[in-house]
Amino acid sequence: QVQLVESGGGLVQPGGSLRLSCAASGSILRINVMGWYLQAPGKEREVVATITSGGTTNYADSVKRRFAISRDNAKNTVYLQMSSLKAEDTAVYYCNAIISSLPSNIQNYWGQGTQVTVSS
Repeated sequence: QVQLVESGGGLVQPGGSLRLSCAASGSILRINVMGWYLQAPGKEREVVATITSGGTTNYADSVKRRFAISRDNAKNTVYLQMSSLKAEDTAVYYCNAIISSLPSNIQNYWGQGTQVTVSS
């Protein structure tokens, strides 16, 4: 049984910064991939950034140079440092993880989502 708990969302002015956190808990052998996705009203959910267990990162073009994803393996936690925020970054951000409890038991998990609003 695995749960993802997100925190760090909120209201910020354009140009400001936020750091999102997502902690995984439960029976975890290995977190293979963790990532952040966003969903704006009326739009499909789309990837923001991902990071593998080895630290390899990938970013959507829209957030390159502004956002940074990282992880703390000891805490089973992934972070998204968001800088130079723009109004168009406003969305619900969801944590995602592919987790192995055993080599034969690999599952995909989603957090509950956290709202990020960028506005003056």
